[in-house]
Amino acid sequence: MVRMKLRYLLCEVCVSDRSNLSLVDDGAIYPAAKTAVSRAHGDYGAALSSLGFSVKYLNAHTGIVFLCCWKSHYRLIWSALPFITSLENRGERVPCFLNCLHVGGTIRTCQKFLVRYNTQQIHWMLPLCQGEAERSEIRKAVLSCTLKKDTDDDYEEESGEEKDK
Repeated sequence: MVRMKLRYLLCEVCVSDRSNLSLVDDGAIYPAAKTAVSRAHGDYGAALSSLGFSVKYLNAHTGIVFLCCWKSHYRLIWSALPFITSLENRGERVPCFLNCLHVGGTIRTCQKFLVRYNTQQIHWMLPLCQGEAERSEIRKAVLSCTLKKDTDDDYEEESGEEKDK
């Protein structure tokens, strides 16, 4: 039996008003992405992307999304992401765009990249703080977050595909 190789696209949902992120869920991202692929690549692209495409994870507070697709078709989805201009959920339209941050072979590599990316963002934000009180609040919030290391690696789905793009 042949195993299908997957690609995970780590994307950020960028909105003008952060309160609109609570309206977004994975049920809104999937049809928007399918429609964008259909518009950009026609029936052929829509058929290929529908085979293994799914939304694995969405954090509505930070706007981080993990999209999963087959390795042979990830470029179709990746190239169609800029054509998503809004997401519709529960009758409300949220104007936004998806910024692809990373493409990885496993969810774990995307998580590692996300930790590095968030660390860079914090180092970029700290000098822009207005006062010492704001700086200390950010440091306190970051230090209060703990990362528990799991002994099981059940979220690691594939072992050696990080370099195999």
